[in-house]
Amino acid sequence: MSPHALVALHVAAALKEAQSLSIERDVVARCLLSEAIRLFRQGRPIDDVAAELNAAADNLDEDEPLAFIRP
Repeated sequence: MSPHALVALHVAAALKEAQSLSIERDVVARCLLSEAIRLFRQGRPIDDVAAELNAAADNLDEDEPLAFIRP
């Protein structure tokens, strides 16, 4: 199983449990993002974490070319 598939499996389970507790998806997503940032900060400098998050934000639109290859 790939790392992505493993995490996706756990996220799906978390979303299902959250739904049964009337917790909104956005709240779960915010918590997952906070947890990812916490994990990043355990071994990486803050500037590196910020660059990772900025790169993800720059590439949110899947219909646009990746930011690093845009003119």
